[in-house]
Amino acid sequence: MTKENTRKWAILAVVTLVSFVTNVDATIVVIGLPTLIRDLKMTIATGMWTITSYLVTSTIFLLPAGRWADVVGTKRIFVWGFALFTMATICCGLSHSSATLIGFRLIQGAGAALALATATPIIIRTFPREQLGFALGINSTSWVIGSIVGPVAGGALISGFGWRSIFFVSAPFALIGLLGGWLLRKEPTAQIRSKTDWTGTFTFGLGLTSLLMAFSQAPVWGWTSMSVLGLFGITGLCWIAFVIVESKVQDPLFNLKLFSYRHYTTGLGMTLCYCIGYFSISTLLALYLQGAQHLSPFRSGLLLLPLSAPQLLMGPFGGKLADRLGPVRLLLVGITVIAFAVLLLGNIGERTSIPYITIPLFIISVANGLAWPSLAKAVLSAAPQEQAGLASGMFYTVYNIGRAVSQSLALMMVELSVTPRIASQMFIGMGMQTITTKSAFVHVTDTGFRMYTLFFVVALLLGFFLLRPQRLKTILRNQ
Repeated sequence: MTKENTRKWAILAVVTLVSFVTNVDATIVVIGLPTLIRDLKMTIATGMWTITSYLVTSTIFLLPAGRWADVVGTKRIFVWGFALFTMATICCGLSHSSATLIGFRLIQGAGAALALATATPIIIRTFPREQLGFALGINSTSWVIGSIVGPVAGGALISGFGWRSIFFVSAPFALIGLLGGWLLRKEPTAQIRSKTDWTGTFTFGLGLTSLLMAFSQAPVWGWTSMSVLGLFGITGLCWIAFVIVESKVQDPLFNLKLFSYRHYTTGLGMTLCYCIGYFSISTLLALYLQGAQHLSPFRSGLLLLPLSAPQLLMGPFGGKLADRLGPVRLLLVGITVIAFAVLLLGNIGERTSIPYITIPLFIISVANGLAWPSLAKAVLSAAPQEQAGLASGMFYTVYNIGRAVSQSLALMMVELSVTPRIASQMFIGMGMQTITTKSAFVHVTDTGFRMYTLFFVVALLLGFFLLRPQRLKTILRNQ
């Protein structure tokens, strides 16, 4: 194996470790949410913001991070971002109130955005096209490992050492990734010169924050209240301003011309629907297992294992299949299977049945191992390589928006069925749980899974638009 080939796989190992650490922190907080709510005396709405705050800043800074990567180099942004993430992670474990925890989660998300926005461009620029799907499949496996370690290790740590340990445990891995990123990555020689589009960053970020606040607070304030309507109005105005600014500014935060690439634009729509549907699974099951059934974090984490474990093999295998067979057909098959399995989860009922939970999760895990590497390759390879940073930034921006909207919709469904005070007491195991309130939680879970299935159906329909151009190209090539 040549020196350059060795470096290529070493770079992938470092980027994969970073993806692992960032996903561990995301999944650990989900499984530890009831303990956080109890210890810091929060409502469910405030507790959900310990998750959403991370997603807000990790989404807001993805686009400028992609631009900065194209301007000053991927290594600098990667290392700086992961250093910020590591520092904020330690500070989260030292927090003594919900306000400070949410504040450090905001900083943690910003650091994660800088690291993740550069991770995929590093892979794209390091690996040839014929190996790209395989490399992305291995990288996606890191998210799977994080999903396995997060719930199980998080549940064990919370039970034995309290919620602070879920942040401290990732610090050593973060330091290893930080050192590896500094030592291995070569800086590209040619760089683009441009200014940061702070106006675009502000309008996009304020619009996203207003949207998530409206979703989370509407059940409490009322959907027709002036506050909620005002938040939706701010969202619309900010995003209209964002489009206007991006079309006129000299160095835009996002190059709107990328939307002229049909595969890329359609792929972003699929990514949004896919993520809204997929990230509902762990959120709804956490609400069901710990809220309605009062299982411990550790037992809940064990039941979520089938959602992740099969992807350890299926991620790289799915990436190789995407390289060999093409990503689109593999993606359509994967989405179809996932939609069917999520629909099965919509029939769990009030009595905990392990097979009714684990079998659909296993099916989803296998199908996601085929679908996600294919989706990433289909979207990111559709954009010009010289704009890989911007294209990746928008891809993961849509990814995070889908994740945040998914969790906000789940919270909204809970608070429409049960009052916020009762929901909080049920979720953390306090107070008297009546048959009516437990049934309401179960109803939310069943209805939620059926509703989220529709997002996979929309993603599937969008996927068929990717087939037609490919068929035309194949016919023309054969002629």
